[in-house]
Amino acid sequence: MRTNKRKKEKEHKAMAKRGGFSGGIPGNMNNLMKQAQRMQRQMEEGQKELETKEFSAKAGGGVVEVVVTGKKEIVKVTLSEEAVDPEDIETLQDLIMAAANEALRQAEEANNELMGKMAGGLGGLGGGLPF
Repeated sequence: MRTNKRKKEKEHKAMAKRGGFSGGIPGNMNNLMKQAQRMQRQMEEGQKELETKEFSAKAGGGVVEVVVTGKKEIVKVTLSEEAVDPEDIETLQDLIMAAANEALRQAEEANNELMGKMAGGLGGLGGGLPF
């Protein structure tokens, strides 16, 4: 009986060194936390870089240009003189809207790409856990 108890104690110590019991979280929990913190810093740095980046789109053959930031704020609208026709304000409005939407789409695409890169690094953290 006594050897059985010692055997179980040795098994428990060995499992603890490996990072836990079968079915538990694999690897060293401290390393997982460090990896998560490193990824969080990388995500924050990527977000800051994206926020300062500018995305530009043109419409109407270049007569309208809209520039937005990664924060999805319009920072510049450029209209050429030929785009401004007092008799046809609707076309100008459509061109501005088209350019703005395209620039915003570019900013969103860059954001999604950043998130995809970061999520790709989560494979080691999730470990196939159901939550």
